[in-house]
Amino acid sequence: MKKLSHPLMHNNFTKSDLSEVKKLLNKKNIVLTQSSKVEEFEKKWSKWLGSKYSIFVNSGSSANFVSIAALKVINKNKYKNEIIVPALTWVSDINSVIMNGFKPIFVDINLNNLSMNNSDVLKKINKKTLAVFITHAQGFNGLSEKLIKTLKRKRILLIEDVCESHGAKFKNKKLGNFGLISNFSFYYAHHMTTIEGGMISTDNKKVYEICRILRSHGMLRESNNKIYEKKLINKYNKLSPKFIFLYPTLNFRNTEIGATLGINQLKSLNSNNLKRTKNFNLFLKNLDSSKYYKNFDLKGSSNYAFPVILKTNNLKKRNYFEKILTQKKIEFRRGNAGGGNQLRQPYLKNYFKKINLKKYKNVDKVHFFGYYIGNYPSLKKEKIKKLTKILNNINI
Repeated sequence: MKKLSHPLMHNNFTKSDLSEVKKLLNKKNIVLTQSSKVEEFEKKWSKWLGSKYSIFVNSGSSANFVSIAALKVINKNKYKNEIIVPALTWVSDINSVIMNGFKPIFVDINLNNLSMNNSDVLKKINKKTLAVFITHAQGFNGLSEKLIKTLKRKRILLIEDVCESHGAKFKNKKLGNFGLISNFSFYYAHHMTTIEGGMISTDNKKVYEICRILRSHGMLRESNNKIYEKKLINKYNKLSPKFIFLYPTLNFRNTEIGATLGINQLKSLNSNNLKRTKNFNLFLKNLDSSKYYKNFDLKGSSNYAFPVILKTNNLKKRNYFEKILTQKKIEFRRGNAGGGNQLRQPYLKNYFKKINLKKYKNVDKVHFFGYYIGNYPSLKKEKIKKLTKILNNINI
């Protein structure tokens, strides 16, 4: 068969994006650090999402960290120090929990949406549970009505990682509107990009102010609340009003260039999402169900990349599969989100001495036999059909 070059990522920047950046750079006396464009992007993102407040940061990982740091600030019951997380997620979700002094409690995933098994979540809730940190992986919704109602009844906070699922919905409402805080990533390969970048969204004014402070060195003057600022300036009257640092944190701000790209990319986000979803439906339609898992829950999904889960459990066949993809120049990532089962990663060895991996069968399936390959709005039908033909012809 003829080789088919298919990169994992495709250039997401348009001539229009670059034109807007040039306009910005041609202005006199421009400010390129966080300024008016950042504020404009935050407002437009909030309007698109349907949230009250948004905070633009320098990465999705920073959005994760600041969100969990905000929980640390508002948490009045220090006995509640556990946060339930999926074993399949990006590393920064888990590190944000650990680095802020909380204990991650892992649950397995469902294969049909690559998100945390809601039944496992409910079983692991106890008096120490502060929050559930859900990851909506690869454009799939991970929420259920039962989970939302139970968390509300038990007064357990919900944090949504929507970094790979911009525009995905649950009950016709965009993901990112169901928890106290939601996080998004604008990395190069995601639904839209600001080169590097992320967003925190919330409807809670207090959380919004705390996240603004945590984004910028912990400085009081970043709160955007003049009454609150005046009160604390009087309290700490031996300090310079401009340099009152409330919490230990770092600088997670983004730039006017990133915001300018975000504002322009946001204009085509909805139409690009529809193209990606259409691509995914065609991909699944043509994929051989005897060799690959296809029973995904597509309701409300907004595809990020083509997930490929082998039905075989034979490592030799898996290795042969990877060999063929490499030969055909089809770029792939094994383990789907974040390299597979986080519980197998060395950074957790000092935190978890004994792990029963048999309790995480689905995430281990994805870890060893799950992949994703690139999907982008400019992908043509003919190429999708060629991709599935190559996959279907592999002897696994």
